[in-house]
Amino acid sequence: MSVAALYDNRQMIRAIIFDLDGTLADTEPLHFAAFKEVLSQEGIELTEEEYYKHLIGYTDHDCFAAVLKDRGHKADDAAVVDLARRKAMSYQRMIADRDLLYPGAVDFVNRCAARGPIAVATGTLRDEAELILTGPGLRKLFAEVVAAEDVEHGKPAPDIFLATLKRLNSTMSPPLKAEECLVLEDTGAGIEAARSAGMKVLALKHSAPAEELALAHAVRKSLLDIDLDEILRTL
Repeated sequence: MSVAALYDNRQMIRAIIFDLDGTLADTEPLHFAAFKEVLSQEGIELTEEEYYKHLIGYTDHDCFAAVLKDRGHKADDAAVVDLARRKAMSYQRMIADRDLLYPGAVDFVNRCAARGPIAVATGTLRDEAELILTGPGLRKLFAEVVAAEDVEHGKPAPDIFLATLKRLNSTMSPPLKAEECLVLEDTGAGIEAARSAGMKVLALKHSAPAEELALAHAVRKSLLDIDLDEILRTL
C-alpha cells in the first residue's frame, strides 16, 4: 500500500513535522562550537560532553541561562540575550554557503512533501533555519517553519509543536489533530515536547544515545533507514 493510500484511508498520520538541527541538518557540532566560542570570551569553559549530555535540543537562550546559572554567573535576561546575539552571529558565519543536510534528507523531504503537508519546528532562530533550508531548495516544500522566536518556551515544553499544529490548521480541512502528526526528532527534549503535544515521534540516532530516545514511538539510525510505509503501518 502506498503512503498516499495510508494518508487517505487510515487518516492516522496526515502531516509530518521535522526538527531541524540534528534531524535534517548536521549542525549540532557547529552549535557547540559557537556556544564554546562565546562562553570562552566570558571565561567559561564548555565541554563537548556537557553540551551533548545536558544542553542539546534547547534554545540558545535556555542553554546560556543554564550554563550561567550552573557556573554561578549573573544570568539576568539582558546578559543571556547578549550572549545569544553573539552566538547567533558566530553560528551564522559557520553555516554560510555550506551544505549541512544529512545524507538522504533531500530525497526524504521531497517524498514526504509529495504525500501530505510538512513543517519544521525548530529551536533554532528563523534566519538560521531559512538559511539552511533555502540553499538546497527545501524551504519551498514546507508549509510552515516555526522557530525559536515564535514561542515563549522551548523544548521540552510542547509549545513549538502546538504552534506548528495551529499554523497548519489555518489551511487544513478537516482540522488536523495532534495525534495525526508524526514528528521526526533526535533528542530527548524534542521527544518529550512532541509527546507532550500529543504527537507520534520517530527518533533518529544522529545526536543522542539510544537510551535518551526510548520514549519515541519508533527509532531509526538515520534518514536512509526509514521505510515510511512500515513506520505508518506500526503507528
